[in-house]
Amino acid sequence: MGGLHGGEVAEGHRMGAATVEGRFRTGFVEHAYIEPEAGYAVRTKAISSEVGTGSREEIAWNDSCDRIEVTACTQAAVMDQEEVARVVGVPMSQVRIVPTACGGGFGGKLDVSVQPLIAAAAWLLRKPVRIVYSRTESMASSTKRHPSKIHALMSADAEGRFTAYEMTGDFNTGAYASWGPTVANRVPVHATGPYKVPHVRNATRAVHTNEPPSGAFRGFGVPQAAIAGETLIDDLAERLGINRWAIRRLNAIDHGDRTPTGQILHASAGLPQCLDAVKAEYDALMAEALAHNAKGGRIARGVGVACMWYGCGNTSMSNPSRMRITLARDGRLTFLNGAVDIGQGSSTVLLQIAADALGLPTTDFDFVIGDTDLTLDAGKTSASRQTFVSGNASKLAGEDLRARILALANAGPEAKLSLDGARLVVMDGEASRTIDLSTLAADEAGIVLAGEGEYDPPTTVLDPRGQGIPYATYGFAAQVAAVDVDRLLGTVKVRRIIAAHDVGRAINPTLTEGQIHGGIAQGLGLALMEEYLPGRTENLHDYLIPTAGDMPEIAIHLIEDTEPEGPFGAKGVGEPALVATAPAILGAIRHAVGVRMTEVPVLPHRLWEAMQAQNREAAE
Repeated sequence: MGGLHGGEVAEGHRMGAATVEGRFRTGFVEHAYIEPEAGYAVRTKAISSEVGTGSREEIAWNDSCDRIEVTACTQAAVMDQEEVARVVGVPMSQVRIVPTACGGGFGGKLDVSVQPLIAAAAWLLRKPVRIVYSRTESMASSTKRHPSKIHALMSADAEGRFTAYEMTGDFNTGAYASWGPTVANRVPVHATGPYKVPHVRNATRAVHTNEPPSGAFRGFGVPQAAIAGETLIDDLAERLGINRWAIRRLNAIDHGDRTPTGQILHASAGLPQCLDAVKAEYDALMAEALAHNAKGGRIARGVGVACMWYGCGNTSMSNPSRMRITLARDGRLTFLNGAVDIGQGSSTVLLQIAADALGLPTTDFDFVIGDTDLTLDAGKTSASRQTFVSGNASKLAGEDLRARILALANAGPEAKLSLDGARLVVMDGEASRTIDLSTLAADEAGIVLAGEGEYDPPTTVLDPRGQGIPYATYGFAAQVAAVDVDRLLGTVKVRRIIAAHDVGRAINPTLTEGQIHGGIAQGLGLALMEEYLPGRTENLHDYLIPTAGDMPEIAIHLIEDTEPEGPFGAKGVGEPALVATAPAILGAIRHAVGVRMTEVPVLPHRLWEAMQAQNREAAE
């Protein structure tokens, strides 16, 4: 169970000129990553496996082989290491996890899947063991997005200022807890959306059922909650006669405002800028829809707008990351990065951060990613934390190594570095010098200098009322959706999405935009087509996901409201990319045909039935 109580919600409702209410449902959603679960395991003995050496030797299997090595797709190498050690019955030091280049995760590969199975088999059989799930096996065995049942009320005064929000939500965690408690704790913090609401009471439960287990999935319950909250905001706008964009702009949380947990956002709260960035396109699309609909006909056009916020990192929990950079006698510079890249580009971004902090180009680096024998624990790739948390650790590691180099050269902080084989050049005016690394004392792996960095976000435990600092920073976004609805068939075509995201600083703008494109695709699927029915849709023929033909034109505005706590001002965008899309599409459907949908996906038969019910009510 999770909860948040701020202010006095009954009083807040009494203060309102309008109160709206709704009940909302979402179902199971499959991760549908391109690469199914796969991996192999070998029982072996490593001669050298010291963390950070970058070296490893093996011998052929024999009776002294007392280690198990697993190479597999994963989002959390150290968590896999812990689980394999527990299942096989050996210390963690006897387990090595080597992450593969991961063909997508979205949270589904945060749950340990094939790793303990192949590890136990290889350990007992004393032979290499491999496994590759078929698509049906993957869909039948993996966790899903938590289905939800949400009841919410929201009030606003006559001018449109929100006065109260309350929500109760049940999240179906299936036969096992998995990440149900995480969802139950995260949703109450986010349920009001990124708005100023003085009186809040939110309560959630992760409920066991005799159904497939639900688990981590991009957003940890926040996309479900956003559908409820943003729909109620549209209700209030309609009831009070206020423009849907304007009511959000009026209530948008800003610098210096207090969140429902009592946290004051001192910096990097860029929702107002996001809304301002989409305003002109929102107005133009609204005018276009008005002109189109005035002609009548079978196709109705609509526009929706929705906002979101998302805390980067674990909710009110320590989630540190450690990084290491080594410099060898031969001039080899190695970035030992324990953060698994599941397709979001963290390996590139973290390398950029480390290189900038050190003052050497990325082309000078070799790197090792995720290998538990060679890298330090960077934490799980989840909760939109790697750019922010591991980015800070990477920056600190680069700065640490730079400080050691400058001290060795007796150079000032503005010195410039370059590497030419084993020659390290430190340029600092008259104090410039060249260091022959091959002449320096080295450890057994040939390392002459190393830098390490560790970072853990400054959060606090929430009190019994849910008050405190659950996250060090938040991502913000506003999205606008334009759709065409076929009145006869009940089909929806998303024509255009405008997405403005406050990312703190875009370390790599291309990768940032890629994350937003991918999030929009998943949000569109959540809104319109993705519905996992156990035993019935366990393949990509019966389970529909968006294709290139379903994707709309997308325009992106990157808002850089710098986060002082982040590496070079950056924060996460992985999950924020998804959250606002579905509610914006639902708002656009409502604008087009006047139907308020409260269950997703909005499949054609559901929308058609809702439109028929609306017609009957109008006739009566």
